[in-house]
Amino acid sequence: MRVVVTAEGSTQSASVDKRFGRAPCLVVVDTESGEVESHDNQVNLNAAQGAGIQTAQAVARLKVDAVITGNVGPKAFSALGTAGVEVFLAGGGTVEEVVEQLKAGQLIKAQQASVAGHWS
Repeated sequence: MRVVVTAEGSTQSASVDKRFGRAPCLVVVDTESGEVESHDNQVNLNAAQGAGIQTAQAVARLKVDAVITGNVGPKAFSALGTAGVEVFLAGGGTVEEVVEQLKAGQLIKAQQASVAGHWS
């Protein structure tokens, strides 16, 4: 499974960013091979609007199965669902920790957005 974690940095030791659309980095982890790649999301960090949708589009282009983040708004959640990307919410921790939680079945799949639109 390929998973994107919204992160404050580009490594597995980086903290999970609580904001989906405005996370500085998207860290992709292949849970089977252990391969890790990082993608800069700075373009959306300071976007005036549409950061969630634009980040969801970036995630879809990465061809991943799921995303782990702190929170996700309704437009981004819808865009991810349309792309077939599952959303899991994490209360904190590092990229490595939340991926291990996902593998252990400790993260719950989100059924809807966790925050209203334009949350910061």
